[in-house]
Amino acid sequence: MKNDSYVEKIPTGIPGFDHISKGGIPKNRTTLVSGTSGSAKTVLAVQFLAAGIKKFQENGVFVTFEESPQDIRKNFLSLGFDVEAWEKEGKWLFVDASPQPVDAPYESGSYDLGALLARIEYAIKKINATRISIDSLGAIFNQLSERATVRRELYRIASALKKMGVTALMTAERIHEYGNIGRYDVEEFVADNVVILRNVLEEEKRRRTIEILKFRGTDHQKGEFPFTIIPNDGIIIIPLSAIELKQRSTDFRVTSGNEELDKMCGGGFFRDSVILVSGATGTGKTLMVTEFMASANKSERCLLFAFEESREQLFRNARGWGVDFEALEKAERIKVVCEYPEVKGLEDHLISIKEIISEFKPTRVAIDSLSALERVSTAKGFREFVIGITSFIKHQELVGLFTSTTPSLMGGTSVTETHISTLTDSIILLRYVEVYGEMKRCLTVLKMRGSMHDKDIREFKIDSLGMHIGKPFRNISGILTGNPVFLQPYELERLKNMFKEE
Repeated sequence: MKNDSYVEKIPTGIPGFDHISKGGIPKNRTTLVSGTSGSAKTVLAVQFLAAGIKKFQENGVFVTFEESPQDIRKNFLSLGFDVEAWEKEGKWLFVDASPQPVDAPYESGSYDLGALLARIEYAIKKINATRISIDSLGAIFNQLSERATVRRELYRIASALKKMGVTALMTAERIHEYGNIGRYDVEEFVADNVVILRNVLEEEKRRRTIEILKFRGTDHQKGEFPFTIIPNDGIIIIPLSAIELKQRSTDFRVTSGNEELDKMCGGGFFRDSVILVSGATGTGKTLMVTEFMASANKSERCLLFAFEESREQLFRNARGWGVDFEALEKAERIKVVCEYPEVKGLEDHLISIKEIISEFKPTRVAIDSLSALERVSTAKGFREFVIGITSFIKHQELVGLFTSTTPSLMGGTSVTETHISTLTDSIILLRYVEVYGEMKRCLTVLKMRGSMHDKDIREFKIDSLGMHIGKPFRNISGILTGNPVFLQPYELERLKNMFKEE
């Protein structure tokens, strides 16, 4: 028999949390939420009660030791939590223990929680609350000098709340992102459950994560999971463990927008696949995206996320290749979303992209380019983003076309390719090659899962009608490595003989 059968959990209603906690937090127990300043402890405490009211009709009591109820009402209205309305409806009740200007300092050892616990019990009974948040324990224990006293009083709070029959969430401050769980090194030993929030600065970028350190008597997912805070939604946790390799596959193909490229890919792109187009600046990546969007039939809808060029630039470029994006937009066959990567974090971009896809319901999605999104995240955060977006597109059975820019004109690898190459179904490389003092463009299909494809490296040209793929390069080697070498006719003949079939 599983241990989980002995511990009942209640869903928190916080997006992603119930997944990583495998059902929610243990009922009628105390959960400690520990984090440094700015790690979103108060947001989690408020959202725990708000989700209970909005989703499960469970009333809540909020005990505040730092911010006044007036400040909490004002601050959380922007997240869509109308605390004042819930108070009027008898669903939310404050126990205000925030500092007052006339409060006299407590003498060491004289602080007593009896009166406070009585107020909390009264509030719980008054509105028949089943959830309670206490923010924060540090304000209480600042009045106590001895660690033993802190532990005793914390145990007293946890025991009293358990007798009241409520599920409690208590916040506490920690000094460092990694190290001691609480300020007094005793908080985690008294609470039934411990959740850690982090707001780590890596490579000059902030990244918020949540970790369930312990759940007494029940299981939970291990490790840190990224989260973000969205207006009108609050905390949204993004667990990679929610991604399952269960997406369906089809043999149905769609055109790339270029007849010759379709032939090189064995008949076009698979409908539920993700294609990466990698190349240096100016090699034609955006042109491939444009042709991919424009080639959709009238029953299809296309969605383009652009992170390097404005809408006006994209529309002008498309007109230069004979594509009228404006007409397609008016016919609701295409939607173009342009945004600088720096306007928000990568987790926010992921959530926004998913929401727009779900709302617009396209059949084709393009992101131009992923390289631009690398700038706003750490390497780990970017890989999690790539996994999240590729998995979502495949589960929606869409065809996705992503572009990435190589660091040098002649090719080479990029951070993007190392992250996404194993996750994509097809990779198309665009390269420059110098031929007798003239720069030419070349293309090759490096990878095509589930299909035979052309292995040649072929020259292509760009004019007002788009991309024109020509003949293979036969007398040059080292193109993909960025070190082209011309081969003499006798060397070509020798190579042919070496690999001649018997």
